[in-house]
Amino acid sequence: MESTSPLMKIIEDFEDYVTTNATLYKLTTIKKAADIVSGLVSNLVLLMVVVFFLLMLSVGMSLWIGEILLSPYKGFLIVSGFYVFLFIVFFVFKTQLLKNPTRNIVVKEILKKDDDEE
Repeated sequence: MESTSPLMKIIEDFEDYVTTNATLYKLTTIKKAADIVSGLVSNLVLLMVVVFFLLMLSVGMSLWIGEILLSPYKGFLIVSGFYVFLFIVFFVFKTQLLKNPTRNIVVKEILKKDDDEE
């Protein structure tokens, strides 16, 4: 029979506790990173579909407006002017429209508690 002192038992338990906590934090960080990356990838795929749709819609609108005005280049200029206007609006209000919402989404995702963590 081996007899271990209570102090040695406490030290071993503390080492196990530290190792377990380190592993838990590592796995939690990996899970959150994986959640964020998978969310980004799925959102990028959706963004690509929306961009393609808007591109086709823009070309169609340009041709349609050009047909109405009897000058194809005027239709493309009008649609391009609309996009320049959107660019200026986003540039002027980029903090309110882009930075703050993006930051809030990332922080919420990082601080989100899962059902199994509670």
